Amino acid sequence: MSTTVVQVRDLPEEVVDTLKARAESRGQSLAAYLRDLLTREASMPPVEEVMAGIAARDPVSYTIDDLRSFVRDGRQ
Repeated sequence: MSTTVVQVRDLPEEVVDTLKARAESRGQSLAAYLRDLLTREASMPPVEEVMAGIAARDPVSYTIDDLRSFVRDGRQ
C-alpha cells in the first residue's frame, strides 16, 4: 500500500489540543491517531448509501400490541 502526506491548515489550537490529548490517552502519536481516525472514516459507507439501503428495504409491519411488548421488553 502506498501512502501520501496530507496537510490540514487553519485548525483552531483548541481542536489540535483536543486531538493530541485523545491520542495521548490511547498511547498514540498524533499522526497515528489521525491516521486511524481517517482510515475508520474512509471505511464507512457514505450516509447517502446507507439511507438508500434503508429506503430499499421492505416496510416493517407492527401492531400497537407489538409496540407495547417492545416497550415492556426494554424495561426488563
